[in-house]
Amino acid sequence: MSDAALCTTGAFPGPTRSAEPTAVRRGPLLITALWAAAGGAAICLAPLAAVWRMSWPYGLLFLALGATQLGTGAAALARPAPRRLLLAATAALVVVTFWALTRLAGVLPGPDPWMPGNSVIGFTDYVCAALEGIAAAGLAGAAVLGRRPRRRARRAMAAVAIAPLTLVVLLGSFLGVAAAGDGLAGAGLPADAAKPSNLPAGRRSTVEYCRPDGVPLAMDLYMPSTAARTGRPMPVALYVHGGGTILGDRKTTGLGAALANHEGALFTPLRHQLNARGFVVASIDYRMPPGAPWPASIQDAKCAVRFLRAHAVALGIDAGRIGAWGSSGGGQLASLLGLAGPGAGFDAGQYLDESSAVQAVVDMFGPADLNDFDDAPPFIRLCLAIGVGDSAGTRRAMSPDTYVSAGAPPFLVLHGDRDEDVFPRHSFGLVARLRAAGVPATLIEVHGTGHTLDTPGQTPSPRQLTDTVTAFFVNALG
Repeated sequence: MSDAALCTTGAFPGPTRSAEPTAVRRGPLLITALWAAAGGAAICLAPLAAVWRMSWPYGLLFLALGATQLGTGAAALARPAPRRLLLAATAALVVVTFWALTRLAGVLPGPDPWMPGNSVIGFTDYVCAALEGIAAAGLAGAAVLGRRPRRRARRAMAAVAIAPLTLVVLLGSFLGVAAAGDGLAGAGLPADAAKPSNLPAGRRSTVEYCRPDGVPLAMDLYMPSTAARTGRPMPVALYVHGGGTILGDRKTTGLGAALANHEGALFTPLRHQLNARGFVVASIDYRMPPGAPWPASIQDAKCAVRFLRAHAVALGIDAGRIGAWGSSGGGQLASLLGLAGPGAGFDAGQYLDESSAVQAVVDMFGPADLNDFDDAPPFIRLCLAIGVGDSAGTRRAMSPDTYVSAGAPPFLVLHGDRDEDVFPRHSFGLVARLRAAGVPATLIEVHGTGHTLDTPGQTPSPRQLTDTVTAFFVNALG
């Protein structure tokens, strides 16, 4: 028989391509790993506009990292061959490496590209890195183990075993993406930020107040109407949002607003009343731990005060009449603005020829001693552990109690008698120390409320407290 006949009959097979590696089953490990990769990619892409405005090279890098992750992940899902899974795992590992070089090693040049994504939750970048680590390990594991035949019972047991990790990945992805993009409201400094001059009366304008380490920070300025102005330079009430030291932002809507609990700080009614009395109301974002470790937050708050003084003429404000208020972690920072002078070492950054002192402080249920939380609820202790750590020295440096001395500005302190997050003893102790130092201090214990000042039926009512705080600022700042 001829060679041609042999080939025709199939006795000798002709040359063929090497077979494609056996596909990996789309089991729970692979699906969980791919979801983690998609979540990490989305966290990189959600704050892309803000990252790009801050640093276009990092913006381009974030775009490339996110797009590569989505592309390799889609290819692995469409045909889960081992080679494709390992490629997707490598893409996830590149993101982890980039995060480690910026966050842990600090060897890449500033500004920190993760900061815009941390504007609502101070550890969003850690969530991204954790998701990418899970994706890299899971995809590599699926590439190695996924081709092995398994009985149906074993597959079911594997699905049950990996279910907790799947739940963590889903929650981390949703939380991280919502935080990085601020619930679609946009992270970081907005593109329409204004210059601090000739701001329109009766409206809110957003300005860049400081740029620590190349990271632009936003301040909302609520200007009184023309009718409310007296013709004199205007006093200022600076609001510092709360959120357990690691959560929240200045915005009045979105995820950051919910985490900051502006309602509990009576922000909207106070803003309206203060504007009506001729006050400029300023509200700031600030860098939060652990992405920006202490003392970044108080450095930013002090820089905001110096910014207001440096631009007093352009803004039409009185540099000698600046007060501060905040709730919870914002109350702690507002108290530090009133108590921690130049000797504390918190003045850093821009406008250093200006003073960061304030002339009045309203502290709404803020912690006074951060070493006094042993009996706090687990979530509060977790927030402190994430944002502050366990160092007694660091907690002491963050505590308003540490800096009480004569010559501090007048204080108004408000605290709910049912507060189980920051116990009322914090405010009672702070006021006692202030009075002992000769500082004018008023304490109002609000009955029938917890870690907020807007509970229906509380005494005094939210309206009465709004009137009281407004009167305090008017009397203290004139």
